[in-house]
Amino acid sequence: MIDHVRGATDQAWAALGGDPALTGAVTCGGPGGTLPSRLPVRELARATVAVASLAAAELAAARRGGGLLPAVRVDDGAVATAFVSERHLRLDGRAGATFAPLSRFWRTRDGWIRTHANYPHHRARLTEALGLPRTDDEAALVDRTAAELALRDAEEIQETVNAAGGLAVAVRTPAEWAAHPQGEAVARRPLLTLERIADGPVRTLPADPGAPAEGLRVLDLTRVIAGPVATRTLGLLGADVLRLDPPGLPESQDAHNDTGFGKRSAVLDLARRADRAAFEDLLARADVVVTGYRPGALDRHGLAPEALAERRPGLVVGQLSAWGTDGPWGGRRGFDSLVQAACGIAVTEARPDGTPGALPAQALDHGTGYLLAAAVLRAVTEQRTTGGTRLARLSLARTAHWLTHDLPRDDSAPGGAYAPDAWLTEAAGPLGRVRYALPPVHVEGAPRDWARTPALWGSDAPEWR
Repeated sequence: MIDHVRGATDQAWAALGGDPALTGAVTCGGPGGTLPSRLPVRELARATVAVASLAAAELAAARRGGGLLPAVRVDDGAVATAFVSERHLRLDGRAGATFAPLSRFWRTRDGWIRTHANYPHHRARLTEALGLPRTDDEAALVDRTAAELALRDAEEIQETVNAAGGLAVAVRTPAEWAAHPQGEAVARRPLLTLERIADGPVRTLPADPGAPAEGLRVLDLTRVIAGPVATRTLGLLGADVLRLDPPGLPESQDAHNDTGFGKRSAVLDLARRADRAAFEDLLARADVVVTGYRPGALDRHGLAPEALAERRPGLVVGQLSAWGTDGPWGGRRGFDSLVQAACGIAVTEARPDGTPGALPAQALDHGTGYLLAAAVLRAVTEQRTTGGTRLARLSLARTAHWLTHDLPRDDSAPGGAYAPDAWLTEAAGPLGRVRYALPPVHVEGAPRDWARTPALWGSDAPEWR
């Protein structure tokens, strides 16, 4: 792996606490023209997939008792295709839904605002906060929203909508974000943290497994893209992944069709005694818990990392958020598109007419997802010798800071043109025939595809295999 390619991977691997000598096991290749952007998106995508693959190889070697690391190869074509997997997905020929009409940039009196209203409850909170009428006429509602927002300042809209539980952020330049208290808080933090937070037993897994993560039980309490990408990666690598959601907060089936590979999905209401008992039974045998809700949102259910560690010593906890746990926005909701708008990416990627732009993929989501999978795998490897309860914390905003400030760009001339068909496949599943992007994680001896395609969201029993 040549130096400018190694640089980004070395940065991510160092953040994970990995042995720097191991990055030499990674080779990269593939076509050119992938993920074109003013920012080094291709480098972010390549590096995050590389460290997830390397962490899987490291764990596989450790479970075999040491020796040579399995070969790791990162193909830019596979990575680029996977980073827009939601766009390639087809179920019986049908494409999934993308952004809702109210999820977009809007002109304000003093600039631009970005809103997110893909989920019905977020749409309702946005329209209520803006004083808009309830209607099923989306075209008319878009016109009313545009007219209303054009009369108001972006910052005022942002705070009004946030106070109502909705999602909107003012579009900022990189300099404005750097001077913002949340931008300052994000800049002070490392790319990710992986630490021991409590004592716990040495975790034992069967030696010489068929797949690097075989035998791991993962409770997946995440939504949308970043967390589900992490857990579908763990599922690819052999883990038993069980996604849990509350019944009152259904996931989009189209979103689950993309990120539900390699896992099962169940519904539990932790406010009900029977469901709470079922969750505790699952936790008592879990190795990993991954959460993707805003900081503090799950604490009332006893799902704070420290509370989980007390009930299940030796657990690995992965905690993902939009803005991080520090700063004035530490407890706010957020999505990839909003982080791009807030931190200056939308301005950097602006269109020729000055309209705010976007990255060629939801790269903060996908990249953070692969970093989270890598952190979980590295934690499991470390537990084999030193035990302890481990906590990995990541945020979309910190991944964005890495992209905009620290990532080295690869300006070499790659060979070949990129066409995604080479990294797409089809399979029959419980919902129909699915066309999907192949996983980009490639470790010698590990599975190259998921063992199961998605089923209906929430349709599985809340139990381990």
